[in-house]
Amino acid sequence: MAAAFGAALLLAALVLAVMGAGVHGTVAALRATARLSYLLFWPAYAGGALARLFGPRLAPVARRARDFGMAFAAAHLVHLGLVVRLYRISARPPLSAEMFVFFAIAVVCTYLLALLSLARVAEAVGRRRCRILRTVGVEYIAFAFLVDFVITPLRLGVTQPLDYLPFALLAAAGPMLRLAALVRYPRPDRWAAPL
Repeated sequence: MAAAFGAALLLAALVLAVMGAGVHGTVAALRATARLSYLLFWPAYAGGALARLFGPRLAPVARRARDFGMAFAAAHLVHLGLVVRLYRISARPPLSAEMFVFFAIAVVCTYLLALLSLARVAEAVGRRRCRILRTVGVEYIAFAFLVDFVITPLRLGVTQPLDYLPFALLAAAGPMLRLAALVRYPRPDRWAAPL
């Protein structure tokens, strides 16, 4: 978690140093930290499905899903700090009220999942409710990234598609892998993390 937070902080600082601390540099730092956060989220999200579909060689990714998820939550704190900064320095709100609420729900899901990763909290909530909350939470976060990396650029007109392409492919592949794993193996096996 500390390494992920430190990497995101260093990345943001570098982007701001190179591009300036104004709106343009802050937006660039937001894009960079979103991508770093997503690279940490994706194995937490799709690791169990990868292990189920492609065998025990990928089981270590599935077993580390919690670690990847917590690293994502830690790195995303830097991204959230940049969002606050952008709102403070922008002449007008950078997002519509609807999009702000949409992404705010994803943030709530992120830190709710981090809380549910604590054994005492999970016990208090109950196993079944925890599983439902985790499933809904990760799917919502994945959808928010899909909107950010695929839907929004298409709607606004992408000027540099290669900046989005790898993340768009991952954002599309994750749900398909999870669905394929669920259809093919409806019950968790001994070496894959639960979906």
